Amino acid sequence: MAVLKVIEILGNSTVSFEDAVQKVVEEASKTVKDIKSVYIQDMQVSVKDNQVTEYRVNTKVSFGIMQG
Repeated sequence: MAVLKVIEILGNSTVSFEDAVQKVVEEASKTVKDIKSVYIQDMQVSVKDNQVTEYRVNTKVSFGIMQG
C-alpha cells in the first residue's frame, strides 16, 4: 500500500494557467520528492485596463511518503 500526502500550493504566472501550474511543480519539487499529481482546485486571473495581467492557480499537490 502506498501512502500519499497532499499539500496546497498557490501559483501565478503572467503567461498562462499552464505556466502557473508548471511553476508550482518546479518549486514544489525543490523540497518535495515523488510528486504523483497536481489537482487544480481553483483558477483566477487579475485584470488591468481590460487585459489579463496575471494567471493564478490554487493547487493540491500529491506525493508519496511511504511504499508498502
